[in-house]
Amino acid sequence: MTSPTPITRTRSNSGVHQFFKVLGIFVFVGAAFVGVLTLIWFAQTPAGAPIAQSLASLFAMNTVQAWWYITRAAGLTSYFLLWLSMVWGMAIPSRFFSPSVEGTYSYDFHEFLSLLGLGFVALHVIVLMLDQFLPFSIWQILIPFTDTYRPLWVGLGIIGAYLFLLVTVTFYMRRSIGTRTFRSIHILSLVGYLGATLHGLYGGTDSALPIARVLYVGSFLVVLFLTVYWLVVGALAKREQAAAVARAAIAKGQAQRLSQTRR
Repeated sequence: MTSPTPITRTRSNSGVHQFFKVLGIFVFVGAAFVGVLTLIWFAQTPAGAPIAQSLASLFAMNTVQAWWYITRAAGLTSYFLLWLSMVWGMAIPSRFFSPSVEGTYSYDFHEFLSLLGLGFVALHVIVLMLDQFLPFSIWQILIPFTDTYRPLWVGLGIIGAYLFLLVTVTFYMRRSIGTRTFRSIHILSLVGYLGATLHGLYGGTDSALPIARVLYVGSFLVVLFLTVYWLVVGALAKREQAAAVARAAIAKGQAQRLSQTRR
């Protein structure tokens, strides 16, 4: 039985440190998000009325237009960032950007875009509960298809957000769940993107604007192109691998027959 080398111990310690670092970040962000939701819920109760009045006077929360602009901007920004993260993730295995962008930086940028996009999703959700023109409750935000405003399209958006969150979390669990499971879960980002697109196109108030339609249609066409490109490259790679295995088998058989002939 061999003892672990210093290099192995260093890699193990580095992996454990990275895991706890990422876990701490998610716990902190999750606790902050739950804290904000709890504060909003408490402010809507009779006991929290003084706090609600103080916040309204401090941040001008009675201005309906300001909150509506913020939630629209946060929604569109989160959609663009998550789309860009997904497109970047699809381009990495197909080496679409090689050799212009080094692989390590590609993964880091993909991770950064996902986290930033989810941050804007959280902002979009929180501001929706603060808006007074069309307020959402906490349960309508967290449970799909329970709201009164276009429940189907809003519900698809909620499901899409959950799928993107799942894909992002499993990025840090790749060694634990295995590469095959990791890749299978990552395919769900396509479903999440479709839900987010339908949510924005049929549930968003900006979908009638030409620039919004250009954003949704243009991003969808890019995803469609990269999906076809990814499938074609994968099929060609499998065909080439099968051909290489067949050539190796033929060469091995010829070598065995030649050896038998010489005997």
